[in-house]
Amino acid sequence: MSAHRSSPRLVVLHALRCVGASGTDRLARAARLPAGDVDSELIDLAVEGLVARSAGPFGAWSLTASGRETDAAAVAAELEASGTAGAVREAFDAFVALNEDVLAACTDWQLRPLGTSATRNDHTDHAHDDAVLRRLGILDARAQPVCAALAGALTRFAHYGTRLTDALARAWSGENSAVTDDLESYHVVWFQLHEDLLATLGIPRGWA
Repeated sequence: MSAHRSSPRLVVLHALRCVGASGTDRLARAARLPAGDVDSELIDLAVEGLVARSAGPFGAWSLTASGRETDAAAVAAELEASGTAGAVREAFDAFVALNEDVLAACTDWQLRPLGTSATRNDHTDHAHDDAVLRRLGILDARAQPVCAALAGALTRFAHYGTRLTDALARAWSGENSAVTDDLESYHVVWFQLHEDLLATLGIPRGWA
């Protein structure tokens, strides 16, 4: 069975649900759609009262209460109609099994041992950083099949594996921010994937 392809409207609406308040360019990167297409969808969604843009030259788009409800109903209906609930739930369980270790590696990227305590990682201890990246690489090798399984169920999940791989590659090339500190960092993409899984399955954050 081929993966179910979501409509651009749902992809944009749901991406905004997972990313949070965002400008068009960031949302386009998360949705993996051209910025012009995302802008057009946002305008239509705004007319429907599902999204709103904050005032000012750097205004960000965000979901309205109605938009959040509409997204929840739409992804639930999509899951049922596509028959992919079982595959997504199985992938979610595999994700949860990795989550604590991934978050621990991200924390260890931000902090390093100093005597009996810890200090902010200034990335001058290359042995420490390399050890953390090796751990994250092992975890990523286990995460990629989870991402592939999700992409095989719903195409809107297809970008996560690539984004995680790209972030890890940037970190190995010397971009220290690529692990936890920029908008396409490993930690941020991992968090968005977690949000996407929770929202898709209708699980409140804090339950898993």
